[in-house]
Amino acid sequence: MTTTTNSPVSPERVSEPSADRLQSAKAVTLLQRVILPRPGDPLKVRALYVDENDSRRVKSPSRSEATVAAGDEVSFAAYFNAFPASYWRRWTRLRTVILGLRVSGPGRIDVYRSKADGSIIHVTGATTAGDQRSLEFELDLTPFEDGGWYWFDVTADDQPFTVHSAAWSADEAPAEETRLSIGICTYDRPDDCVAALAALAGDPVVKELISAVVVADQGNKKVRDAEGFSVAAEALGGRLLLVEQPNLGGSGGFSRTMHEMLAHTDATHHILLDDDVLLEPDSIARAYAFARFAKSPMLVGGQMLALQERSVLHTMGEVVARDRFFWRAAPNTEYAHDFAKKNLRKAPELHRRIDVDYTGWWMCLIPRVVVERLGLALPLFIKWDDAEYGLRAGEHGFPTATLPGVAVWHLSWSDKDDTAGWQAYFHTRNRLVAAALHTPFKRGGKLLLDTFKFDLKFLIMLQYATAALHHRAYDDFLAGPDRLFPLLPTALPTALEHQGDYPDGHVVGSSSDLPLPSMGAIKAERYMKPPTTPLSIGRTLLEALVHNLRDPKPDAAERPQMNISAQDARWFLLSRLDSATVGTADGRGVTFRRREKDTFWRMLRHSVSVHLKLYREFPRLQKEYREHLEQLTSPRSWAAAFGIDEGRPTGG
Repeated sequence: MTTTTNSPVSPERVSEPSADRLQSAKAVTLLQRVILPRPGDPLKVRALYVDENDSRRVKSPSRSEATVAAGDEVSFAAYFNAFPASYWRRWTRLRTVILGLRVSGPGRIDVYRSKADGSIIHVTGATTAGDQRSLEFELDLTPFEDGGWYWFDVTADDQPFTVHSAAWSADEAPAEETRLSIGICTYDRPDDCVAALAALAGDPVVKELISAVVVADQGNKKVRDAEGFSVAAEALGGRLLLVEQPNLGGSGGFSRTMHEMLAHTDATHHILLDDDVLLEPDSIARAYAFARFAKSPMLVGGQMLALQERSVLHTMGEVVARDRFFWRAAPNTEYAHDFAKKNLRKAPELHRRIDVDYTGWWMCLIPRVVVERLGLALPLFIKWDDAEYGLRAGEHGFPTATLPGVAVWHLSWSDKDDTAGWQAYFHTRNRLVAAALHTPFKRGGKLLLDTFKFDLKFLIMLQYATAALHHRAYDDFLAGPDRLFPLLPTALPTALEHQGDYPDGHVVGSSSDLPLPSMGAIKAERYMKPPTTPLSIGRTLLEALVHNLRDPKPDAAERPQMNISAQDARWFLLSRLDSATVGTADGRGVTFRRREKDTFWRMLRHSVSVHLKLYREFPRLQKEYREHLEQLTSPRSWAAAFGIDEGRPTGG
């Protein structure tokens, strides 16, 4: 065996274990398996696992084995198989990582690393003659303070070359004994939930790591009645705890799994997992391994791949902008990166380590000590519960990382608009609650200016139902923290009931169900041109206000002036109209929006009045919410909401 390097850095140590197995005296603890695509995965999804093309594809009879054709070269610089060294360097105590491979056939393995700017450096390599053998590369994590990955490439000589298995491992064991539990919150998705359970039970490595799985079933379609449930439960071997309760939203469901974890398991780490995800099981093992080696207890999140377009990394991680207290992409990230179009080696923006404030609860690992110290989620039903928990954890010295290569496929936000309709209530109220708890500003910074701007935007876009839900949210926030738990079971039905108070709260099957629009195509095209300068934006806004001083055209209530697609529904367009149909974000229908002059001015006056009140009362409310935080998040308070006796077993 020979060792080569084409870089100015010193070669890393390469060794050959005495036995044909990946775990050796040097590779003590598995961190990340090298995994191959599922059978039948399209080429663009395969890009997440291996860098190949139509004429250079690996054959993978199993998810651990890859054969490269004679004369071909394939890179494992892919999202699921490169090793995110900078995250391990920053957050864990490890200073080396072991790359172990079991290979056969004549060829070569080359190991590369990247820098934070995406520059690529050859590190080391080894040639093989043909017999099956095991290789180990001991790789240094020191050069990865700001960013960078490790990966390996495979080159076959004049015969096929096979990687029978490969993995990244630690050269030591975790400092303490640990145990893992999984918490799944589900509502009327029994088949999806069973699929997640089957995925956990069907992977022997992951199954071996799990000590308990807690499912909080809040739906009317019961998980226990779903096809395949008994098989999945039996496969988990008595580790499944199924609890059923009324619908208390994501915060209620996930808090129930945390409560059960504390009360009825000895788990040291708990992973929250959404029910409507497609799971890559090794992500569970990777997040758990990362947490076991962390320098101190921390939250570990999975990134989100788009379920609609599975080669797309929808979001890498997010922060909360403190000035207006709203979430946004973390610095140095991009939304919707498509690995099928731009692989890891050609995407320098993916090599810098990113830091986040929180991680979404589609997949989030939380150490038990964090739950014991911080309590459970706020009783918010949905929206902002995960962001608030991450902020709360950070304020108590528990950081969060979203780890590349740890991900689930989840329905991305491009297929829904949850800022409108009934969810607008929860967005607004819970944003105010989270801000009261965590904003560094006495009156919320630019928060109240931002919520007022949203009110004005929705009013000139003829979305009176959404604006009314905002107003209901302001009132419930002003009512104080004592209202949160009583509202938990009633907030959703109330929001749904009042969503239909205005025309825009009703969905019509199709614009074809209504008369043809009255406005001609040429005039409609002129209306769609956006203002581009501060002066033109201000003039357009003034025109919108003046427009709402006039009565709408008589026939506008029955005949829309325009049919507008969801992506064209902009404020400067709708502010000029008396009525229009607007497509829903999911494309399944339209809303028929109609301008109501009296409604506009009445709701605008109310928005001004309530925002003045919010401005006056915010310091008092901030103090009140912070004083009640421990009570709002305590297991005892949540047990009362669940209707359980903390001293009694609660499984079903």
